[in-house]
Amino acid sequence: MPNYRRSWTPGGTYFFTVALWQRTNNDLLVRHVDVLREAVRIVKAAHPFIIHGWVVLPDHLHCVWELPADDADFALRWRLIKMMFSKRIERGENLSLSRAQRKERGIWQRRYWEHQIRDEADLQAHVDYIHYNPIKHGHVERVVDWPYSSFHRYVRHGWLPADWAGESVAMAEGIAT
Repeated sequence: MPNYRRSWTPGGTYFFTVALWQRTNNDLLVRHVDVLREAVRIVKAAHPFIIHGWVVLPDHLHCVWELPADDADFALRWRLIKMMFSKRIERGENLSLSRAQRKERGIWQRRYWEHQIRDEADLQAHVDYIHYNPIKHGHVERVVDWPYSSFHRYVRHGWLPADWAGESVAMAEGIAT
């Protein structure tokens, strides 16, 4: 098994990509977006973090979190969110032998992508990438048309115009999906 090296910085800001185990023709996350939102709300209340950006796509999600100054444990938060989501949706997914033996659900990929944000430009590039992602994957033609995105909060606060089209997304094209 690979030895993953994570960056554990108290108060750090991180970009995450979290995906379903079986991504092909799977709309589980948008179909159960309210369950996901509730799991995030509960975990965030018990283990605070600031959400700088978030998008939920049918088979994966991207987000940027800022952790409290004395806390670096994003892994606990992800474990709890995944567990709560999994417990609250109906069973019926296909299971591999390994998942069945471990008594796991066949919902989430075991691992996730994490990147520690380096500076304001890196933060901006990742938030732009998050907001542009529904277009990148062909779900909509305009960012404003995707309902499961923090983009709408940015528009409400006047941080971005509703017709924003991702001017700085070209910088972020190398970000993992």
